[in-house]
This record gives sequence, C-alpha cells and structure tokens, in this order.
Amino acid sequence: MEEHDGIEESSVRLTGSSVNGSGGGSDSRWVDGSEVDSESPPWSLLDESETREGQGPLRRRLVKKARRVDSFDVEAMEIAGDHGHHTKDISMWHTITLAFQTLGVVYGNLGTSPLYVFADVFSKVTIKSDVDILGALSLVMYTIALLPLAKYVFVVLKANDNGEGGTFALYSLICRYANVNMLPNRQTADEQISSFRLKLPTPELERALKIKDSLEKRSSLKTFLLLVVLMGTSMIIGDGILTPAISVMSAVSGLEDEIDGISTGGVVVISIMILVCLFSIQQFGTGKVGFLFAPVLALWFFSLGSIGIYNIVKYDITIVRAFNPVYIYLFFKKNSTDAWSALGGCVLCITGAEAMFADLGHFSVRAIQIAFTCVVFPCLLLAYMGQAAYLMKSPESAESIFYASVPDAIFWPVFVLATLAAMIASQAMISATFSCVKQSMALGCFPRLKIVHTSRKRMGQIYIPVMNWFLMIMCIVVVAIFQSTTEIANAYGIAEVGVMLVSTSLVTLVMLLIWQKNLFLALCFPLVFGSVELIYLLAVLSKIKGGGWLPLVFATCFLCVMYIWNYGSVLKYRSEVREKISMDFMLELGSTLGTVRVPGIGLLYNELVQGIPSIFGQFLLSLPAIHSTIVFVCIKYVPIPVVPQEERFLFRRVCPKDYHMFHCVARYGYKDVRKEDHHAFEQLLVESLEKFLRREAQDLALESNLNELEFDSVSVRSRDSGAPGVDGNGELRIPLMQDRRLEETGTSISEVSSELLSSVMSQDEDPSLEYELSALREAMDSGFTYMLAHGDVKAKKNSFFIKKLVINYFYGFMRRNCRAGTANMRTPHMNIIRVGMTYMV
Repeated sequence: MEEHDGIEESSVRLTGSSVNGSGGGSDSRWVDGSEVDSESPPWSLLDESETREGQGPLRRRLVKKARRVDSFDVEAMEIAGDHGHHTKDISMWHTITLAFQTLGVVYGNLGTSPLYVFADVFSKVTIKSDVDILGALSLVMYTIALLPLAKYVFVVLKANDNGEGGTFALYSLICRYANVNMLPNRQTADEQISSFRLKLPTPELERALKIKDSLEKRSSLKTFLLLVVLMGTSMIIGDGILTPAISVMSAVSGLEDEIDGISTGGVVVISIMILVCLFSIQQFGTGKVGFLFAPVLALWFFSLGSIGIYNIVKYDITIVRAFNPVYIYLFFKKNSTDAWSALGGCVLCITGAEAMFADLGHFSVRAIQIAFTCVVFPCLLLAYMGQAAYLMKSPESAESIFYASVPDAIFWPVFVLATLAAMIASQAMISATFSCVKQSMALGCFPRLKIVHTSRKRMGQIYIPVMNWFLMIMCIVVVAIFQSTTEIANAYGIAEVGVMLVSTSLVTLVMLLIWQKNLFLALCFPLVFGSVELIYLLAVLSKIKGGGWLPLVFATCFLCVMYIWNYGSVLKYRSEVREKISMDFMLELGSTLGTVRVPGIGLLYNELVQGIPSIFGQFLLSLPAIHSTIVFVCIKYVPIPVVPQEERFLFRRVCPKDYHMFHCVARYGYKDVRKEDHHAFEQLLVESLEKFLRREAQDLALESNLNELEFDSVSVRSRDSGAPGVDGNGELRIPLMQDRRLEETGTSISEVSSELLSSVMSQDEDPSLEYELSALREAMDSGFTYMLAHGDVKAKKNSFFIKKLVINYFYGFMRRNCRAGTANMRTPHMNIIRVGMTYMV
C-alpha cells in the first residue's frame, strides 16, 4: 500500500499543477490531498480574462494559499448541511405496525426453531431423569435470553449504519471512520455526503486515533479485517442453503408419524418438491410472494404460545423450575461428554437471530425490539416449556417432540401452519442472501451478477437469478444426501455461531473506534458474549464428521471467490493509477488531442476517481476522430447505504477550457438501486454539468470582484486551521478582512459578502460561459457515445506461481464469465465503442 500511495500522490500532483485553478462551489469541492502544498500553476493555461492586468497578484495569493477549488460536487453544494438524515417522529401506532410486519420477515427462523431443537438435543442425551429435561430447558431459555435478547436487542441493533444492519454495514461503518478499504478510491469529497457523518471528539479520542492509525498503516490488519467480513458473509450465504433444507424438512417430517406408509424417502421427496416451488416463485419478488407473511407468522407464534400453555397446565406446571440456572450445572455434571455434544443442538434455538440486525434496513430498531420482547421471546419460552412438560410424562417422544406435543384435534391446522412458517423462514434467508451478494458486489468483493429489482417502491427487494438457482440446487443436494434433520442441524449450528462471532468482533471494533466507549465496557462485550459463542463454536465443531463439514466447505468456497475477486480488482485499480496519462502529455497534444474533434459527447467509463485513464490513449490511437466533449465517467460505490439523488454527481474540469474535457464520479451507496436507463442518466449528467459550469463562472466573477475592493491583506487558511474566512468544508468563502477602514466605518464582513454576491449576480452572463453552454448543447444534440475498455489482467512473468494461478486463471475466469460491463453500466448497445487493453500486475 505504501508503494501505491506514493504513485498516486505523484500522479495527482502532476494533474493538479495543470488543471484550471478555478471552479465552483463554496460548500463542496474536489480534494485529492495535493492542493495544499502544490506548486504555482502554469499561468499560461489560464484564460486571458483570468490574467488580465491588475488581477494577477490577488489571484496568485488566492490560489497559493487556498485549497484548490476545482468544484467537484455541484449538486451537493446546494444542499450541504440541509439534507441530513434526521430521525422522523414516528407515531406509536406506526411503530406497532412495523413491529407486526417484522414477524413475517425477521423472525421466521427463530419461530421455526421449536420444530427441531429438542429433537436434536435429546438425540445426544438420553432422558433418564427430570434433571436431563430441566437442564436442557434451562440451557435453551438462558441462551435465548443472553444472545438474541441481551446482545442483539440491546447492543448490536445500535451499531447500525444509518439504519442499515448486517456484516457489510458494520464494515462500511468502519471504512468511513478509517481508510481500511482495500480498493484505494476514497476521496475526501465523499465526506460531504449528507449521510456521511463523523463522530465528534471525546475523551477516548486518543485511543480511537491509535486504533485508526494501526488499521490504516498495516496492510495485514486491513486484509485480516476484510477476511473476517468475507467469512461472515460466506456463512450467511451458507445459511441461505441450510435454512430452507432444515426448515422445510422439519415441517414435513410430521407426516411420517401421522400417515402410515410415509417413510423417510417420502419425506425427502415432498421436501424437494416444496423447495423447487419455493425457489421457482422467487422471480415474482418478495412483495408479491410474502404479502401474507406477517399474519401467518403471527398466527404461528400465537399457536406456539397457546400449545405451550396447554401442555404446561396439563402435564407438569413445575417445569418453571428451569428458571433456576443451577439445573444447567447439574445437566453437565450428570451427562458430561453427552451434554457437551448436546450444546450443538441447543444452539439451534437461536438460529436466525442475526436476521434482527441484517434486516434492520426494512424496519426500525424500536419495531424489532418491541416485536421480540413482547411476542417472539415469550412465545418461544412457552413453546419450549410446553414441550419439556410433555417430555416429563412421555420421554420416549423426544425424537418427534413437536408434533407429539400438539393435541390431536389441531394437528392438521398446526401442520399447515408449520409448513407455511418453514417456507417463510426460508424466504427470509433467501432474500437476506440476495442482499448480502448485492452489498458484496457494491463494495468490490463479488463478481458482477444480474440483479432484478422486483419492487418499484422498496429498493431492498431484489432477485438474483444465478444465486437463486444455485441455492435451489444446493438445497436439493443437501436434503437428498443427509435425509435427516439431525445431520443437517450439525451443519446448521456451525454457520450460525460463525456469523455471531463475526458480528461480535466487528461490533467490538465499532465500540472502540467509533462509539469510543470506556475500555472496560468495550471489552466486557466480547468477554461475555464472545465467550458464550466460542463455547458453542467448540461444541458444534466436534460434529464436523456428522455433517459439520458442509458449511465449512460452502464458506471456504465463497470466501475464496470473494477474496480473489477483491484481490484482482485492487491490483487492476493500482495498475490503472500507475499507468494513467500525465497532464504534460495532454498539453503537448493540444486542444485537438492530436486528432479531429467532431460534435458529440463521449462518455468514457473507467474506474479512476481522478486522473486520465490510460485507456484514453488507446482510443486516441485507434479512432480517427474524437468527440467535441469528453466526460470520464466513474461509477463508484461509497461505504454508506444510500447517496441522495441530488448528491449523486461530482464534476471536475480536466485540462484548460478549450479542451472541453471533464471528470465525473457517479456515487452510489451499497443499498442504492440503479434503476435509471441510459436516457435518464444522460439527461441528469448534462444538467449537472451545466450547473457545474455556471457555478464555476460565478466563482471566477466573485474572485475578480474581490480584487476591485483593494483590501490591504487577505488571509485564507485551510479547513484544518479553522480560519474565519473559510467555511466548514475548507472552501474559500469570504477572505478575512483586516483593513482598518472597515472597522472605522463599522462595515461588517457579512455586509461585504452580501455586496459582493449581489454584484456578481447583477452582472451580465459571462460570454465564455454562454459559448461553452452552447457548445455543450450542440454536442448533446449530436448524441452520446459510450467508450468502454475491455481490460484483461495478467500477472507479470516474474510473479510467484500462486499469483499467476490466481490472477491468470481464477480471476480471469470470473471476469470472463461475470456480467459484462455494458449490461452492468446500462449502456445502449448501438452507441458503444470498445478498445482492448491488458494490465500487467
């Protein structure tokens, strides 16, 4: 990373010394780190009107002392400070409605866990006395109270990223506060996005800064952090395979005892048929498929609680003794090794707890908390207590305890409810898998796949065909091979605990780095919850031979795919930075670029956030003519959930005015939906470019008027020094006036500011601006052409064998078979020009 930083710094400095030092915007700007100490710009590049007699000295002082105002952000300038994410006053009725809806989306997995928990626990421990039942029940009760309730409801839900939850949300939150993203495309201008908020200093700031410096300076820590995040995401994708398999099969298994002639093979066939139907309807979207989710799950939880109360009253009300945690100790003392093995079944009672955090973006923290504490938690406790009470009288029914404890009169309604609840739980996990893959793609950690947006109202509802059919095939394979919920449960536990450990690690880092909590309190979180999760992990790892190897294989495969893609993308980006065209070369070509300029707008897509990509040189060599207006377009994802539409585009002028070349960065959040077609994108881009040109002209006029006031001194300091003449974003606003004549006359700086602005607005339109706007409109009328690069990445000949294998074969295979750039960027096929290029990394 140190080598790359040096390369980018030198390239930026070269570019910065040649670009017109004027621009728009007093609220936002392009900042690339080199403008503070940059050398004096070549004044021959400035427009004649900018260097006319009498303005040179003041202009030189302004440019040399102020940050370069190349006005990157046009639209954010107009709304900076006015578009924050304010918490809306939500009525209690609306919160209760959201809480009801969470039952169908968030708590499907937790709600179906009574189908298989005790069946798996008592497959390892034989019931010989009341201690076995009370100990197992107490273990389940306190596991639910400690992890889902205490950890997620009261702590983890607060570690959200502007209302978004999940592993990648935590990672993006950390990336905003520390530059740990492996892809080096971060810009200071990104911090001006309204949802990009930094924490104010606290007494623990020094410790947080030390952690931040350690993360930023050590590439090994960056890589480790990325691997932890990718491992958590891989486990979630593994859940997307195991959840439908175990949920559906557990629900269907009730037919085996109720109907004669239904064997294990019949249960497997029926489960596979339901799974095929479940995955086949995904293409219609979550909204259409799941409009009955919440009522069905509400009825399911009501049934769990009611049946639990019925069994407690009828069979053994003394089951409440399990609230005494001493029975946990007695359970382990009596069963020793078998009790340790039974922990792997106990952990299944919290399957899907991470969904409370992962699906936070669709609801609110308060809604999820109310639903769990008021409905889910008590109903689950009653359900498990009812099953335990039934076992006190009929311990031989442990293998099929759920359906055995259901009264015969309501067996079929409960069976139908259980099957629907299992499908809903599967649906929620499948949707979560789609969301994780999309977030991974947005942050450069997954090959590009086709994404179908199934709802015009809710951007989170997506469908990924390739992932859907892959999950379906894997689910069918799992059910066909294992044919038992017990062995699938062995695999399921490892995936669940793995995700929880990852979330514990990341939340601890958030506490230290962002929340800046007291060190003792911050360490108590991993010591308490991490220790419990680690114990569960050791218990489920003992079941590797019994099926626990499956999620490890899934996680390893997905981890390799995501890390190789990220590794190759980072090397490719560094190569583009290293080989980008210098400004001196562009100036030697002249405004004609060494070729013929024809009317039209050429949009050259590239990944560089600044500088001229090397692929542009290939276009100049390959084409007999080039467009009159060139815009280098970079589609960039920033580590925040959503970028407001009015803050989407950043613009910067490249080369002097007569070149008609610009750089545009289109910024998207990892939850953003790119629904606009190329016509809407073109229109929005041109409108933003016009705003940029007008703001640039206003700034030049304001700067000229400053000279006419003939003040004695102008003091302009950078943002870090907090000068009164500089706004909060480090931009030149109104210089610090130190002329005594102002004090004598009693004229305030605000009055001078108003006078200057009114003077600028009263002037006629700048002729050069009118000319440039007319040239832009003429180019737009001639049409747009999309210039795309087909870039291959190859390892150098002197590279290690493993690097050649990873880059030339694995990464190359994924690039050839992932979604093409034309489809991913939504470019029209009729207006595309391609040029091939190979990057040696």
